[in-house]
Amino acid sequence: MPQQPTLLFLTNSTEALRCYWQPLLANMQAAGWHVLCCVPSAAPTLGQAPFVPAGCTVLHYPLDAKGCSPLRDARTLWALRNILKQTKPDILVASTIKSVIYGGIAAQLTAVPHYCAIITGLGYAFEGGRLGKRLLRFVASRLYSLALRAAALIFFQNSADVEEFWARGIVRPQHRLALCKGAGVDCVHFSPAPAVVHSPVFLLMARLLVAKGIACYAEAAHKLKQQYPLARFCLLGAAMQGRGALNMADVQRWQRSGDIEYWGACRDVRPYVRQASVLVLPSWREGTPASILEGMAMGRPAVVSDVPGCRDAVREGINGFLVPPHDSVALALAMEKFIREPSLIERMGQAARRIACEEFEAGRVAAGMVAQIQQACGIRA
Repeated sequence: MPQQPTLLFLTNSTEALRCYWQPLLANMQAAGWHVLCCVPSAAPTLGQAPFVPAGCTVLHYPLDAKGCSPLRDARTLWALRNILKQTKPDILVASTIKSVIYGGIAAQLTAVPHYCAIITGLGYAFEGGRLGKRLLRFVASRLYSLALRAAALIFFQNSADVEEFWARGIVRPQHRLALCKGAGVDCVHFSPAPAVVHSPVFLLMARLLVAKGIACYAEAAHKLKQQYPLARFCLLGAAMQGRGALNMADVQRWQRSGDIEYWGACRDVRPYVRQASVLVLPSWREGTPASILEGMAMGRPAVVSDVPGCRDAVREGINGFLVPPHDSVALALAMEKFIREPSLIERMGQAARRIACEEFEAGRVAAGMVAQIQQACGIRA
């Protein structure tokens, strides 16, 4: 009997596995592969809750996800090299920036037969144009180019990221590229729920990062609160540390002014989405906005920036509105439409649910990714 092929899935957190990648792992197992999962050893514990399908082996590696220390990154690369030497996978699949970069380099050092990368977004280095970011972007581009040199398949979550990689010479004609709709959304887990229609509740769900446009949201909320004091503007997400993190003093100031209600962080967003009328994400750029897909699956329309990723999920006037990034006036006007015309909440929410289930259902997205990996690598169990 031929030996079962081994696939190692590498990412930057157990929370990512739990929230997003379980359908993909399950489809990989169903394809006949023995699946190993590799996550940072410093990742927060998830207690007794299972975060991978039964039968997946979990390995750990050191990772400083937000840092720029060459010494720490060298430690990550060395650890991944050792893991790949020991496990000898037939296929390595990596998602998120440092996992893709150092996983891809380690795969070349250890002669892993097939390497596939999932570009989930471009991140901090590709935001803005200050000197420090330009230097970081140059370094990141060179590392990406090295890591992806021998990739069998590279997934992107939107066409704008593909164009960015082409423009910077990171991908070349010999590369095999594919588009995927993020990790999709579980439309059973995120089931529809009646929305608050009168005195709408707006909700921004995101890690507390500057690039999520939270300050723009707070400015828009301040404008609207003066005219519509019963409208509520809520924020849900974990505080962050390091580069690009939002200053919590700003969040506290917005709370004191009564413009924003900060709901803290949570493991399960569904109870909070049920309390909301409309999801908001004035982000600067996304791969695929998971929080918006989750809201859509639960029947919530959205107001998002007209930027890569966001515009792939929200159709103007159908399941929400698109606004220019960094424009709090336009954001306020878009949110005001739901306050002045509450019937939009239900009508656009129904369209959002339909789009989520027809285009972004997680099982269908995962099955398509597995089929493309099989075709690119030529490995079937």
